[in-house]
Amino acid sequence: MRSLVKLIGVVALFMSVLNAAEFNVDKSHTNVGFSVKHMMISNVKGKFQTYDANIDFDVKSKKFNALSATIKTNSVDTANEKRDNHLRSADFFYSSEYPEMKFVMKSFKLKEDDEGIMIGDLTIRGVTKEVKLEAEINGVIKDMRGATRVGFTLEGEINRKDFGLTWNKALELGGVVVGEEVEIEIEVEAIAK
Repeated sequence: MRSLVKLIGVVALFMSVLNAAEFNVDKSHTNVGFSVKHMMISNVKGKFQTYDANIDFDVKSKKFNALSATIKTNSVDTANEKRDNHLRSADFFYSSEYPEMKFVMKSFKLKEDDEGIMIGDLTIRGVTKEVKLEAEINGVIKDMRGATRVGFTLEGEINRKDFGLTWNKALELGGVVVGEEVEIEIEVEAIAK
């Protein structure tokens, strides 16, 4: 009986390894974005142009085994050069001193077939905080060349002040120029290595 239990365990482990795969980000179909309140009345959206990620994803169980990402802070792009230069300055990302942001997944739990919670450590300006991201698996397919592709969305919210991004200005009629809460909005398409 013990031999049978061991054999089942080995087969289950082998099958999970077979279904797990490492993926490369398809940067032409990926967006690493964010949104933040401006003057309390609108949302400014931006993205990062330079990033990389290591993704280990099990296509059968639709679970992440590992995910880590590095984002170059000087690649911030809000479609406004003056604002982008301000975001690169010591008031915000301080890109000359902290050229990278990092995220390292600590756990992933599937809630439903295509949705889960990813917990990880996010590091900005040398400050590391645990963050929770809502994950949605948008699909797994074989493309025209036979390569396996996965698409997924990660969304969450952080307080920028927790990471030392504290710059702001008060408005004459009340409120501030930049909101504290930042919405994280990431769309990824990745190809199995």
